[in-house]
Amino acid sequence: MIDSTRAAVKNPEDYEARSNIMWTATWALNTLIAMGKTTDWEVHMLGQAVGAHTDATHGMTLSAVSIPYYRYIMTEGLHKFKRYAVNVWDVNPAGKTDEQIAMEGLNRMENYMKEIGLVMNIAEFGVTEEMLEGIADSTLIMEGGYKVLNRDDVMQILRNSMK
Repeated sequence: MIDSTRAAVKNPEDYEARSNIMWTATWALNTLIAMGKTTDWEVHMLGQAVGAHTDATHGMTLSAVSIPYYRYIMTEGLHKFKRYAVNVWDVNPAGKTDEQIAMEGLNRMENYMKEIGLVMNIAEFGVTEEMLEGIADSTLIMEGGYKVLNRDDVMQILRNSMK
């Protein structure tokens, strides 16, 4: 996905890169990869709530809320964030704590997202501080993720998404 996205951004007519992105997205969203394990879709609920209050697409809102959300829940899913950092972002774990490894992975993810031109701030969609209460009230809280959020958690993540 990372290599194909970089290739598609460089050349939007690269059919192979774009088809690889679509194939990866298909696998990411079909339920086969979730069999036998719990999954965390709360980031989508945050993105959908932002989208309901703006004209932004779901993909745009996901890019703007994902890093603040992942940083917020990182300690609850530390083993997965560490594995993600090492296996996806090639973070060298030598001499680092699990938290440092996981945070480095999220930092690399954030840099990649910026590199390919994704929107990283909900204020860019027109979200203001005054809108946050309504967005928080319309965010569906899901069970089964790394951390079951409450309204205060949602408000903090949304505030972090405005920075």
